[in-house]
Amino acid sequence: MVERSPTLGILAHVVMVLGVLIVAFPLYLAFVASTHSAQEIVQAPMPLLPGTHFWETYKSALFGGGSGAGSTAPVARMMWVSLVSALVITFGKIAISLLSAFAVVYFRFPFKQLCFWMIFVTLMLPVEVRIGPTYQVVSDLGMLNTYAGLTVPLIASATATFLFRQFFLTVPDELVEAARMDGAGPMRFFKDVLVPLSKTSIAALFVIQFIYGWNQYLWPLLATTTEDMYPVVIGIKRMIAGGDGQNEWNIVMATALLAMLPPALVVILMQKWFVKGLVDTEK
Repeated sequence: MVERSPTLGILAHVVMVLGVLIVAFPLYLAFVASTHSAQEIVQAPMPLLPGTHFWETYKSALFGGGSGAGSTAPVARMMWVSLVSALVITFGKIAISLLSAFAVVYFRFPFKQLCFWMIFVTLMLPVEVRIGPTYQVVSDLGMLNTYAGLTVPLIASATATFLFRQFFLTVPDELVEAARMDGAGPMRFFKDVLVPLSKTSIAALFVIQFIYGWNQYLWPLLATTTEDMYPVVIGIKRMIAGGDGQNEWNIVMATALLAMLPPALVVILMQKWFVKGLVDTEK
């Protein structure tokens, strides 16, 4: 039995509140900066209370029209590019990983273990090692500044393949035999049995991979050269062009806050499934 100490409870809550304040204070400053004009932000000291330029700033950010030295492309377009890229990467990774793990576990073919370990070894290769050849292939195929160029090189996932493989190995053999006796073929067994059993793992991976795809920076930096194909993460960097006086920091901060909304909504809406997919071992 665990004894509850009032002192320890108060201390734990104080530490938790301090942690929340430390994490939330930069976000509060970004929100405050997004409600002031660019001239008010660069003055010392910076205002710590919200201003009166909220709608003006966010309208300029979403639809363009800024006057800074950096990029003034509409953030709405950038967020659309990021959303499409993140969803394609997420669904592509999950679909390919499910099928590859299914093949590795349930099919017999020569060098099956070698194929799996070749997939697994790619985890040890940093992105920088393969980014040069990948860029050359994408460039030769004419896929720069396209959604295909932003997503296809990032779709394969050894991590997701490994996780699904480990889960499929825990599926009782009786289910396989029962499906075979009912006349179910391999793909029907995959669709009607394995995919429903994997829904919590799929949900957890969806959250992880969506955030991964949304936050991509290095590859889009190489694969995009026109403003209409900038993801929002690249757009934030392009908005910063010089000294404080040349940048519209209010629009930059508004863009940063807008860029946080979709990943935050995904985590909030899928929190239950995400946690269950990580901790649920009773498959």
